[in-house]
Amino acid sequence: MSRVHNFCAGPCLLPEEVYKQAADAIVDFQQSGLSILSISHRSTAFLAVLEEVSHLALELLGLDQQQYDVLFLQGGASTEFLRIPYNMLTTNAAYIDTGVWASKAIEQAKQFGKVEVIGSSADRQYSYIPQDIPQVNGCDYLHFTSNNTIYGTQFSAVPQSDSPIVSDMSSDVYSRVFDYDKIDVIYAGAQKNIGPAGLSVVFVRKGVLGNITRKIPNMLNYKEHIAKDGLYHTANVFAIYTTLLNLRWLRAKGGVAAIEKINNQKAEMLYHALDSLDFIHPLADKAHRSRMNVTFDFKEKEQGYLFDTLCQEANIQNIKGHRVLGGYRASLYNALPLASVEVLVAVLNRMKVKV
Repeated sequence: MSRVHNFCAGPCLLPEEVYKQAADAIVDFQQSGLSILSISHRSTAFLAVLEEVSHLALELLGLDQQQYDVLFLQGGASTEFLRIPYNMLTTNAAYIDTGVWASKAIEQAKQFGKVEVIGSSADRQYSYIPQDIPQVNGCDYLHFTSNNTIYGTQFSAVPQSDSPIVSDMSSDVYSRVFDYDKIDVIYAGAQKNIGPAGLSVVFVRKGVLGNITRKIPNMLNYKEHIAKDGLYHTANVFAIYTTLLNLRWLRAKGGVAAIEKINNQKAEMLYHALDSLDFIHPLADKAHRSRMNVTFDFKEKEQGYLFDTLCQEANIQNIKGHRVLGGYRASLYNALPLASVEVLVAVLNRMKVKV
């Protein structure tokens, strides 16, 4: 079977060795005679998995275990849109609106208090990161979405604030060196660079919670999950174990700094090819381009039809843009091989001859 080049925006591609190790564990987990799908989440074997993955998740981001708690929760980042204001919003919060996911987070937060949108790129279909964002102090927290998968834009730095900073880093956490320790709460849906869909990973700086007087249902209460060491209820055992396998793979590759170099190489190669074509319409401003999600379109429909045909011949899959924006989107997450980008660039170069 010929190799598939999977540019899916999520659920993401995972390394081949992770697939194989996870598959083996489904049949026989650590030669126990039991499937990973059938062990207790309170068993000694799984507690060892949870301890290792928690340590590794913090270590790879350079976060101090004495300063941060890490939780592996069910529901994905969309649940955190609700859980963040439930746990942190008393009077007012500041949000930066850079796309659909930021907007969804804003709508959830409005149910709990006043929300001030201090920056937005909605005026140009979210094709850039707002600049000259005012430094808002004294609010309950400042929220930003670090990378915008639909539009292909990405923050280059953490916004300034003396208030706690919260970030949805679903699509670029573990992909680049960043000032993670300047962020008080990081949350991410796992299905980009972390592991399987259905899991969210949340990093909470110790001391940032506890200012809420409202009663929070236990299932939505970060403090309750932390107090129970992440085992308030049955954990997503398989997703957490697969996450451990993926983080082990990342560590073996040299960690975040090493994978960032590869990701930069992939992004630069693809952007260079796109910029050389005068029939390509970029969907994100050049100054704010994402290194994870490359968005583009063709100026003529016929060119798109030709591109679709060439992609099919080259076994390139999941490159269509999000239904909100259309066009095309190549997601360059950690596990995507450089060879897949080379195949996509070869297709684009063939377009030069045929258009």
